[in-house]
Amino acid sequence: MSGAITISLGPDGPKIAVGPALPVEALMLGRSPEAAAELLPRIFNLCPMAQTTAMRLAFGLEPLARGTLEHEIGREHRLKLSVIWPGMLGLAVDPTGDLPDLPLPRDLDGWLARHPLFSRIAECFGPGEAVADLPALPAGAAMIPGAYDNSPAARREAHPTLAAVAARWGRGPLWRAMGRLADRGTPPAPLLLTDGTAVVPAARGTYALRGRAEHGVISAFERMTPTDHLVAPGGVLEQSLRTLPADKGRLASLLVAILDPCVPATVTEAADA
Repeated sequence: MSGAITISLGPDGPKIAVGPALPVEALMLGRSPEAAAELLPRIFNLCPMAQTTAMRLAFGLEPLARGTLEHEIGREHRLKLSVIWPGMLGLAVDPTGDLPDLPLPRDLDGWLARHPLFSRIAECFGPGEAVADLPALPAGAAMIPGAYDNSPAARREAHPTLAAVAARWGRGPLWRAMGRLADRGTPPAPLLLTDGTAVVPAARGTYALRGRAEHGVISAFERMTPTDHLVAPGGVLEQSLRTLPADKGRLASLLVAILDPCVPATVTEAADA
């Protein structure tokens, strides 16, 4: 898993520095699968149910109760849509209010006018701005650290309204924010691939984990998070920053918040140095 992210904006374009990978494997090796399944979400407390689900699936342990993962994903989406992003835009924060349903494609303009968060995002980022046009992550590539779009919007890309937004604005911040609405409800079922990789839906995209236990202790362990795909060379973060207009550098922090890495990210502009 990638470490902290530092983004520098300057006349030569954005520069992205990713800190050293966190030593997850070293912390898991030599432990029993049961102990590791308890420890992992305590060390990295974002998406703990997704991490626990992947651990238990990969090592053949008893699964979590039904609905646990769905509740976690829904809670994270609500936090972004009702609290964090509205707060960054100076809008009213309503952590308990109802989230809107996505409109039909033909009703999109009227719907945007009625929902301040999404209309403000559309005002901030025009068509073609801060977009990344990459293939959605297939389950079979979940452990490959390549340039895939591993996000809630990408896993719901077939939704007709998201397709309409992508055609008009591109796969940018508005598409990603509305993708959180499309991603509510029943998530895709966790999968166990033939190579032993557990592929599990999470609030930021798809989480993957693979390991091996011998004589009751873990002897091999690796995982891949949505942030690993986000920061891959040529990935969503790099493409989104490169298509952000130079005169909109002030919006880079909002853009990064919508992309939602699971590690700290710092944005600096050359003019501020």
